[in-house]
Amino acid sequence: MEAEGGGGKAAAGCLYLVDTLAGDPEVLQADAEIYYEKLLKKSSSTHDVFSIPGGEEVKLEDSCVCFVPLYRNNPTCKVLLLTDPKDKETVLAVYLNQRWWPVEDVVKTADPSRDGLVSVQTFGERIILFVLNYIIFGMLEGSSANDAFFLPHSATECAKILWRNGEAVAFYSVKMKGSLCDGITSQCYLLPVLDTIFVRRKYRRSGLGMKMLHDFCQSFMAEDALGISCPISAAMYQVCQKFLQTYPEEQKRLWEVEAPGNWSQRMNIWLKIQMESFPSQKAEEGSQMGNAESNKPREPAVDQVNKGIEYIHGVGKVARDAAEKKGDTAAAQTLNSPCPEQEDLEYGAGNTQQCKGFRKRAGPGGSVGDKAAKQVRMIP
Repeated sequence: MEAEGGGGKAAAGCLYLVDTLAGDPEVLQADAEIYYEKLLKKSSSTHDVFSIPGGEEVKLEDSCVCFVPLYRNNPTCKVLLLTDPKDKETVLAVYLNQRWWPVEDVVKTADPSRDGLVSVQTFGERIILFVLNYIIFGMLEGSSANDAFFLPHSATECAKILWRNGEAVAFYSVKMKGSLCDGITSQCYLLPVLDTIFVRRKYRRSGLGMKMLHDFCQSFMAEDALGISCPISAAMYQVCQKFLQTYPEEQKRLWEVEAPGNWSQRMNIWLKIQMESFPSQKAEEGSQMGNAESNKPREPAVDQVNKGIEYIHGVGKVARDAAEKKGDTAAAQTLNSPCPEQEDLEYGAGNTQQCKGFRKRAGPGGSVGDKAAKQVRMIP
C-alpha cells in the first residue's frame, strides 16, 4: 500500500504545506499521534510505503518514524518525522495535515506574495523555520566533518524567512531588546542581537547574507546600537567587512556582543576590522584540521537525540553543566569561501563556540533544554 499523499504536491491544485496549513496545532499533533499509534499496530506485511521523489519507496514502520520537539521551550509540541532506514541522519518527510510531505516540498510555496524576506508569524511558517534550521541545516546540509546538531528555535523566536522563486532559501533570527537571555537568569538583552543566519547551499554566493544583514539593520533604525552574537567567526567577519564598506553609516552601530550586551560586553565590529583583531580564516581552518584526528565517530542523528548528548568535532563528550553555565547567548555562523566577495553564509554568530559545551537535545517524548549554547560548523 502507498501512503496517502506519499510524495509530491498537495492534492488541491499545486498548493504546498505552508499554503494549506490552517488548522489548530494541537489538533494537527493529535492527528499525527493517532496515525503513529495505527502505524505501530500494523503488521509488517501491511505497512504502507512512502514514495521518495525519484521513485524509491520506503516502508513506513516505527524504526524510521519518530516525534521530535518543534520548539526549544515547549517539549510537548512535537512533529512526526520519517528518516531514511539506511541513514538515520537523513530526514525524508514530515507528517502534517494527515499526510507525509517530502522535506523539499515543505519549504516550497505556490503563493506569489511570499517573496523576499517575510516575518515568521503563522504556524506553517514556524514549520518552515524548523525544517530549515533543524533538518536542512542540522542534518542534511551541515558538514559531515563536524558533528554539531542544532536545537529548534523557541515558539516566540523573532525570525524572517527569505523566499525566492517559490522556495524558502534562507532565514535569520533575532534576540529582541528586552527579551530574556536564557531560562536560567532574569537578564534581558539590552539591544537587538542577530542570533542565527542560514543560507541554503544552492543559493549561496548570491548576496543573500548581505541582504539579510542589511534588512536586520533597517529593521531597527531607531536603535543606536545593534549586536551580532559573540563570538563571530572569521568568515562572518568577512561578510561584515564587505557590508560595512558598502554601508559606512552602519559602522558605529554594529557590535559583537555577549549577552545581555552591556558596554563591557561589546566590541565595535568595524573597529576590530580596522585593527585586524578578529580571527583569521586560515587559523580557524588550521585549528579544525588539527582537531580532525581526535573527532569521535559520527552517530546517527536520531541516536544522538535519544541519548540527549552530542559529539562535536574535536571536543568529544562534555557534561551538560558546561552548556548550562554558558547559556544560549551565541549561534554559529560560517562562510564556505575564504574570499570576502564570495558570500557563502551557512549559519549564525560564533566560531569558537565549540569549547562552550553541548546543548541537550531530546528525542521522542523527551524534553529539550533551553540552557545550552549553539555550536559552530565550519566547512573547509
